[in-house]
Amino acid sequence: MSDIIQLLPDSVANQIAAGEVVQRPASAVKELIENAIDAGADKIQLIIKDAGKSLIQIIDNGCGMSVTDARRCFERHATSKLRKAEDLFAIRTMGFRGEAMASIAAIAHVELKTRKHEEELGTSITIEGSEVMNQEPTAGPAGTSISVKNLFFNTPARRNFLKSNAVEMRHIIEEFQRVALAHPKIFFTLHSDGNEVFHLPAEGLKQRIVHIFGNNYNQRLVPVEESTTIINLNGFIGKPEYAKKTRGEQYFFVNNRFIKDPYLNHAVLNAYDEILPAESYPLYVLFIEIDPSQIDINVHPTKTEIKYQDERSIYAIIRSAIKRSLGKYNITPSLDFNQETGFSHLISHKKTEDIVPPTINFNPQFNPFDTGTSSKAPKDNFGGPLARKGSGIPQNWDTLYEISHKITDHQLILDAPNTGTEREIDQQEKPAGKLIFHLHNRFILSQIRSGFILIDQQAAHERILFERFLQQLENHQGACQQSLFPQTIQLSPADAELIDDLLPDIHSLGFQVRAFGKNTFVVEGIPADIGPGISESQVLEQLLEAYKNNHATLKLNKRENLARSLARNAAIKSGTPLAIDEMNDIIDKLFACSSPNISLSGKPIISTFTLKELLERFDK
Repeated sequence: MSDIIQLLPDSVANQIAAGEVVQRPASAVKELIENAIDAGADKIQLIIKDAGKSLIQIIDNGCGMSVTDARRCFERHATSKLRKAEDLFAIRTMGFRGEAMASIAAIAHVELKTRKHEEELGTSITIEGSEVMNQEPTAGPAGTSISVKNLFFNTPARRNFLKSNAVEMRHIIEEFQRVALAHPKIFFTLHSDGNEVFHLPAEGLKQRIVHIFGNNYNQRLVPVEESTTIINLNGFIGKPEYAKKTRGEQYFFVNNRFIKDPYLNHAVLNAYDEILPAESYPLYVLFIEIDPSQIDINVHPTKTEIKYQDERSIYAIIRSAIKRSLGKYNITPSLDFNQETGFSHLISHKKTEDIVPPTINFNPQFNPFDTGTSSKAPKDNFGGPLARKGSGIPQNWDTLYEISHKITDHQLILDAPNTGTEREIDQQEKPAGKLIFHLHNRFILSQIRSGFILIDQQAAHERILFERFLQQLENHQGACQQSLFPQTIQLSPADAELIDDLLPDIHSLGFQVRAFGKNTFVVEGIPADIGPGISESQVLEQLLEAYKNNHATLKLNKRENLARSLARNAAIKSGTPLAIDEMNDIIDKLFACSSPNISLSGKPIISTFTLKELLERFDK
């Protein structure tokens, strides 16, 4: 029998490796920028065309490469970071596997131009699908320029699975932000289709965070710093009131390498316990410095996972450091024994002659023993005379009862015959043919022939608005409520890319939004279904946050996601009091929906209670 096991050609092996290393254009961006950082560059330019599908170009002023290194860097497992296996436990560079360049060259057209600072001529190499097409000397600036064109040209299945340009561009921006946050001392720029998206000069970490996420973040940051024998922790966390409903602004860096670690993320959330709004996620940009021998980063091809020798101690350090920072900056109550324990700082140090004695006003005609009901007699809080001494009951107790009884009538609609002690219900307030009650400002109770039904008012209104918004998106007929004073909103570059992609559908919902400079938009109108009490810019921000959260968890199509996001934000919330006509309106519109029984979260909206069930409860 002939042998059937054989070695794969390098081109095939590289394409297989590319499936793990280069999953989308953003993966290539990450690998190329990290190589530029490892080359010692302090200025890095990223140029993108067609969301990376047509061009990804990285230009740096690093050390450059020799002729031999320029050719060898495209070989598999060719790296300048390792020499022996022990070096894996002392890695401080971004790359070390030696797979990225070979993988990228296997699935794209790559042009490399590089020159060392001490040499007059550099090298230019052109590769297509792992095959070297051209190599020649060239003149150019010191450093390296790599152009990746036609990504996935020879793997059409992978190219077909790429998302829209807006989605792929958001992934590129996300990878760019991670690297830029980790290296604030490096100058970065990002250009997309001829437009400058980021211009980040070398600066401190706080300034880098503000430049990336927006000027309004300057007041949201709380510094964190902790030094121990296990790790050194520093960075910034966000104030709890600015926490968002979606993830995306959580960054952990270990030795300047971005990582994803649910365990450490839990430590941060645990530190915010009891001060964070429900289902909210705070901003944090935290850097952990640790001995490389205490961790293992050779876990996953993307190098975003790390194993620790003592992760429990790291968890405790992060949690306590964040709690201390929140308390130090008066965000949570804390005991600080270094503060003054006396009251001397509360005592005025004015001169004696400057002190003005307090004046006391009193009524000379007041007599606490007067039991009369004259106009001079003291009054109680309700304007009536005080009770006689020793009675313990105000004389106007019946008036007090009437007031509390009226308040109760406003809270609950009573259906009972008039007996002289209960307020007679105006017959015009009753809905025709059915009785309606409002329970705890949360549920609508309506009588039916076989018993009664309970309706969750928030879930019902969400269902009504969701189906209405879907219809508006299909017909492009959303009603708009014009703003008296248009509001300007500044978004992060990623959110600006998102709103550009959603703008036609946002207009269909009734928004009037237009671009106004770089990452800035003017909101001139919002959908008429949005209730009062919320600003136009806040409506748009909440819509974007909900859209991103749904996209990450539910994988909905664009229009369904938008309709769901806006319905969740615009719906009447639990705890909102409703008038009878409002409850009638919700009931009528709910039963006109195509799916009146199921909420947007998949739970029931209506619960039915029959007379038979009620009688069984009372054993009748």
